[in-house]
This record gives sequence, structure tokens and C-alpha cells, in this order.
Amino acid sequence: MTGPVRDPARRALLAAGLLALPGLAGCGQAGPTGSGSGPPRASDTRTDPPGVTDQTGIADGAGRTTSTTTAAPPRTAAGSGAAGPDITHGPTGSKGVALTFHGAGDAALLTRMLAALVQGGAKVTVLAIGQWLAGEPTMARQILDGGHELGNHTWSHQTMPRLAAPKARSEVDRAAVELRRLTGSRGRWFRPSGTPHSTPVIRAAAVAAGYGACLAYDVDPMDHADPGPGAVLRRFGAGVRAGSIVSLHLGHQGTVEAMPAMLDLLRARGLTAVTASELLART
Repeated sequence: MTGPVRDPARRALLAAGLLALPGLAGCGQAGPTGSGSGPPRASDTRTDPPGVTDQTGIADGAGRTTSTTTAAPPRTAAGSGAAGPDITHGPTGSKGVALTFHGAGDAALLTRMLAALVQGGAKVTVLAIGQWLAGEPTMARQILDGGHELGNHTWSHQTMPRLAAPKARSEVDRAAVELRRLTGSRGRWFRPSGTPHSTPVIRAAAVAAGYGACLAYDVDPMDHADPGPGAVLRRFGAGVRAGSIVSLHLGHQGTVEAMPAMLDLLRARGLTAVTASELLART
């Protein structure tokens, strides 16, 4: 697949055809159940700055990350200590899938992605980089006006496991301040940059800033590496299932081009793209 499939009928055939490919049996079946949410705040989405890629893990052949966390933590109040385990997926008995975007990149590509999501009836979560939002202040309103949610993906997209505690805290806090300045809310969710999993230092910084457990994922099509829309679609189709949390990136042409067929694939499996807050409320 070298470009967008604009014919809805062809997209539907492609999505249905993927179901029959070897290695995809059971993609829609239930796996381990996880649940949880951050503190009761307005939902938030985020994106990453131009040129930034978020290489946050190694996906297996089915597009799933190697994370073994199966249970989501309880809500954790700010200042009450380290959060629980990362949230990697939602309830497998639901019909929802959370598409979560690492937020940054070209404004024109964001506009195209938002249009594709509207056309496909999808709601998503954007975890935004604070510097990107500061440089593109209209992006936050565009995302929220589309019915999506914004969250925190740090201020400058550092490799967080390498940071000392004060710097980790600053990365979370500065992005939270920018989100609140632009939207009135710091957002409900935080995802660390530069790692698929949090550490005790990262979790403590998240809780101190008012977030609960870090929002991770169980499906990673590795779209940040720009493998082309066909590869993004195949990896997504191989890994996604009811309750999945998917890691995607704004600012990448292949992801924009793959999105209509990705949404068709979800519909063919009886699944719906929802925000992380909506998915994790169904527990």
C-alpha cells in the first residue's frame, strides 16, 4: 500500500481481508484485563514537536509491545507517593480501542489527521509535548474541538529514565502548566517520553504533578519509524484487540494515510476508536 485508499468499499475489503491473513486469528479475542484511570480531571491529549520521534519500545511480530503489565492501578492522589503499575490496556470485554497519539509535528498533517478521524467517527487521546503546544497554541483547541482529549507527554521529550528526579519533575510540571494555560486543565493522562515503561522516579514526578498511573500501551505499529502506510496498517491489524491501547504519532504522513483503513479494520471487528478516558471508564 503506497498511498491512502480513498474508496470506502476498497478500504472495507482491505480491512476484512486482513482478518484472514495468517497470524491474525484471535486478534479480537479477550486477553488479560486491565483497568484504571488517573485522578478525576478533564481529559487531555498531546502531540510531539516537529522532527521528534518517540522510539518507546520494541514491538513483537504482531505489533504488540513486550510489556507484561496486565493490571492497571487504582487512582492515586497527588502527593500520595508513587503511582501503581503503568496502564497498558483496558477491559477486554468492551468494544473500545484507545488510539493514543504522541503529539507534535506539522500543523497541516494534524489537520489532515483530525479530518480523517472525523470522517471515521473516531475519538482519540493526544499526549502532547509542551514545547510543541507552546509553539503551535491553536493545536490544542483544534484537538479538543474535535471531541478528543489532551494529555501530557513531557515538556521537551527527553529520555526520561536518564533524568535525575528534579529534572523529571520539571519535564512533567512544565507541560502541565502549558496545558492548563491553553485549555484550563492539565489533562487527565501522562505518558513519559523516551521509554515504553515508567520508573519509580517517573511515577513519583507524575503523582507530584497531579497525575495517577502513567498511560502506556499494548500495541505499537512503530509508525514513528515511517515504515509506510501498508506496514503501519499490517502491524496495527496484527496486534489490536478489544481493550487495546495503541501508540501512534502525529506528524507522520504514513500514519495519516493508513488511518482510514485502520478505522475500517476496527469496524470490521466490531470495535470503536474511543478516548483513553472512555475506554478506562468501562471497567
